[in-house]
Amino acid sequence: MKGPRPAPAARIGVVVITRNRRERLLHTLDRLQNLPEAPPVLVLDNASADGTAAAVRDRHPAVAVRVLRRNRGAVARNVGVEQLGTPYVAFSDDDSWWRPGALSLAAGLFDRHGRLGLLAAATRVGPGGRADPIDDQLAASPLGVAPDLPGPSVLGFLACASIVRRSAFLEVGGFHPVLHFGGEEALLALDLAAAGWGVAHCPQIVAHHHPDPGPRPGRLVRMRRNELLTCWLRRPWPHVVRRSAGLLREAAGSPQAARALVGALPRIPVALALRRPLPPEVEESVALLEEVGAIDGTAR
Repeated sequence: MKGPRPAPAARIGVVVITRNRRERLLHTLDRLQNLPEAPPVLVLDNASADGTAAAVRDRHPAVAVRVLRRNRGAVARNVGVEQLGTPYVAFSDDDSWWRPGALSLAAGLFDRHGRLGLLAAATRVGPGGRADPIDDQLAASPLGVAPDLPGPSVLGFLACASIVRRSAFLEVGGFHPVLHFGGEEALLALDLAAAGWGVAHCPQIVAHHHPDPGPRPGRLVRMRRNELLTCWLRRPWPHVVRRSAGLLREAAGSPQAARALVGALPRIPVALALRRPLPPEVEESVALLEEVGAIDGTAR
């Protein structure tokens, strides 16, 4: 199935990934379909079993849906970007959407800043619209503001509050399949920076995020697993050894760390085969972020 055919003037579209959260998704699509920009929207259904695709087609016939045969996690976004075809692509999850006017502002920033590969927006959480803690991290990035970028350079972001230049995203391969899901943003930011693209925080662009208030089983385990795999994929060997040994020691007394390690082990051979160390200037930026206490060398 091909993605939605953008209108001739469409500069930016929205890719939404979802799995078994039909009602949440329908609420999000209500918001996206009412945006003044009227962006083309493509939903990637990660093999849901709750009738998601049929419900979307019934309630939002203008929204294109691609049903994947298996849960591809974050990589489903890659499929969406390939199919959507607009020069710029905003990501939403099934519980997030964009402030009216934000996408038009973002498209203008991309038009004016040719090196901008990814824009990390500000995030407002829940009905009260509180700022996500990541906003302060991104705004305080010690990497400074490059003269050809519209905001502070960063090496992390929230996927549901990010917008990419389609050509840059596809050039670096999008979200990495080894990680599947959980903390996948850091590796994409590193890959964009390694290819010379800018990753910048632009707080004037705002996304809304209304996550479920309850616990998210397995999330922290997946995050820990993917932090380790990101090291194996991109970081210098001394860093890989230290991080691996540290998680191994921690696993002796922490079930969470043990599950993260067990989850990483079968993926390490593939990570080794796909290993591509960062160029020195990007590794220096990661080291600087680690020095000031950013999580795993990145703000996210």
